[in-house]
Amino acid sequence: MTYSLNEVELTAKKAARGAGYPWGMAEEAGKATRWLCQQGLDGCLVLAELLKQSDGADLADWSPKPNSSDWNIKAKPLCPIMTGAAISDHANGLRIQTIHVSNVLQPLLLLPFAAMAARQLDATITLTWSGCVAQTNGHGLHIHGDQMDGADFILIKIDGPVESLQTQTSRSSPDADAWAALGQFAHRTYAPATAESRAKGAGAGITDND
Repeated sequence: MTYSLNEVELTAKKAARGAGYPWGMAEEAGKATRWLCQQGLDGCLVLAELLKQSDGADLADWSPKPNSSDWNIKAKPLCPIMTGAAISDHANGLRIQTIHVSNVLQPLLLLPFAAMAARQLDATITLTWSGCVAQTNGHGLHIHGDQMDGADFILIKIDGPVESLQTQTSRSSPDADAWAALGQFAHRTYAPATAESRAKGAGAGITDND
């Protein structure tokens, strides 16, 4: 099945919240998933895999330390949503030096945040990891190589112009199992039914006059 990008963003946001992300970061996850899908990648699959890995984790332990030379000074892996938000917040630092980030889960989720930084800087940003090179000018994406589920070491820098861009799309065809997994995470955000809510809902409620 295919889904609109609006459906993707809303489902991804609720799924991230259901997996324990604060609403602000959940909104970022939704936007990031939408951006990947718009570029023709299966952002839903990438997010679903991340949420399976990070479900219930203390996100403070999975967040980078941008003031160090290597943003990951802990043994634990970094969350790409938390790391991506930090990249966007510290975009101006790319004018001075390359950002080095190690041990990042689902590195494709960094790309939407790199695009945000590219728009801020009016520049092209390149991310390189484990045989993969991705470039974004803020609006489109060029990527080739082995995308992988994790990256031991990522280089992020301002680079030259993008030669060609992925074909963009207005709908997504996510992996069925991944879409179902997002739905299960999203379901956690729904309040359980109470006698009062059932009474206010459609149908006869708790009394039947027939």
